[in-house]
Amino acid sequence: MKLSKFLIFKIFFILVFSPFFVISKANAAEEIKITYSIFSRTIKVNSLKTFAEEGKSTKKLKRILKATGSSDKEIRGVLNKDFEVPITIASKLIYSEIGNVFLTRLSSIIHPPNATDERTGMLALRASVIQGINLGNGKINLINFFEGYPTKTVILDVSALSKVMNKVESISELLTFFTNSPLEKIKTN
Repeated sequence: MKLSKFLIFKIFFILVFSPFFVISKANAAEEIKITYSIFSRTIKVNSLKTFAEEGKSTKKLKRILKATGSSDKEIRGVLNKDFEVPITIASKLIYSEIGNVFLTRLSSIIHPPNATDERTGMLALRASVIQGINLGNGKINLINFFEGYPTKTVILDVSALSKVMNKVESISELLTFFTNSPLEKIKTN
């Protein structure tokens, strides 16, 4: 009898007080803050997603996209480009030595606001990749990547991106290297 009263008391306690102890879920990125030197612009992830899916954009987004010098079709192609990566292989890759190097370098370009070290940016990127693949059901694209980012705001540092781009001939070379070479090595391990 005492056991059942204790059990009823525990259930009552859990039901009454559990809303006060709920741990809030990490937010997905809602905006991308593009910085270049002392200038910055903010893009809403939802408006970027709408543009990627439907081709519709806000005036603010149109101005930012126009500054790239690329056509809307090209930009939508980049945003919607899916990479099929099984989550187990992606996990192995982002926790490997080459993955750590890549994420550390990328964390200088894409990072959370107020990140004071590379490690914070690297952890956020790992979470974003895994969550992005989860959102895309085994595929990831830039929209899923940003939707999976664990902070409300993502900083995209154009100055740091320019430095990296000067070292790489083309994005396709970079993507080919990082999607073929390391993945084949990981698949065999």
